[in-house]
Amino acid sequence: MLRNQEIRIYLFTCLFFIGIAVGIAFLFMSIEAAVLVVLLAIILFGVTYRFTAWRYREIEQLSGYLQEISNGNYTLDVRDNREGELSLLKSQLYKVTKMLSEQGAHLEEDKQKLTDAISDISHQLKTPLTSMTVMADLLSDPRLSEEKRQEFTHNIQVQLERMEWLLSSLLKLSKIDAGTIHFKRELVSVPALIEAVAEPMLVPIDIKMQRLHVQGEKDVTFEGDLKWTTEALINILKNCVEHTPEQGDVFIEFSENTLYTEIVIRDTGIGVTKQDIPYIFQRFYKGVNASEESVGIGLAMAHSIIMSQEGELTVRSEPGVGTDFHIRFYKAVV
Repeated sequence: MLRNQEIRIYLFTCLFFIGIAVGIAFLFMSIEAAVLVVLLAIILFGVTYRFTAWRYREIEQLSGYLQEISNGNYTLDVRDNREGELSLLKSQLYKVTKMLSEQGAHLEEDKQKLTDAISDISHQLKTPLTSMTVMADLLSDPRLSEEKRQEFTHNIQVQLERMEWLLSSLLKLSKIDAGTIHFKRELVSVPALIEAVAEPMLVPIDIKMQRLHVQGEKDVTFEGDLKWTTEALINILKNCVEHTPEQGDVFIEFSENTLYTEIVIRDTGIGVTKQDIPYIFQRFYKGVNASEESVGIGLAMAHSIIMSQEGELTVRSEPGVGTDFHIRFYKAVV
């Protein structure tokens, strides 16, 4: 303890004032008074010294605790459930420790997600790149027929478009995850939204001779971002069209009540198996009934967009009957 400079200063200061007090008592009072002052001073000095030493030991313990935290050990619990400033400080340090522990766990989780995402992206890009490399080698053969040359050129174009869509979708998803996209809160007309969603899907629907049924009141609205919600619903509708057989039916129904605005997109397709339902909105997840062209990112992006607007996206499905996607945008409580 005496190696601590503050303790030495405190000790010498106490001795100095005790000496002054004893001298005054001896000169102006009596020897008995001087002895009494000495005894009281010794007792007071002993008590304060022990208290000060205890506080310094506590501070030293806290210093060691902080060192353990800096080394990444978040398992220690320094709380003592007593009253006082030190106990309050210990409680605050414990709260900070728990927060750091949770942040560390989140960072590890994010790191694992990033590793998995990179692995998934690599896997998704590897197949089209390999295919294009093979076809590019074949195109360099002067003996290749014109028909095959056009076929390979078309296939390369298709693969490039697929890669462009994948990378664009991943960029959008990463921006949503990072919270860098500002979703507007504007009044959106649902009939106008559905028209914008259906327009790019009319050709694929026509090619498969499917029937698109739209039903809802013309004055249905909600507060959200028209552009991003359109992209989310296009991905959902595209999924329904892809998984519905030729001459099948796809339905879009919308309604509004005092609590929320609901949009239901359903199909008469092959459906989703029960074991796939909990994972259908996970990126890169491909269910049992997924098409070969699917990369498992469209529904994940739709889910992220809708949830980022404080909406709700759920799915119900029965294999062989069809799949229903329910989108709800809740109204603000006044």
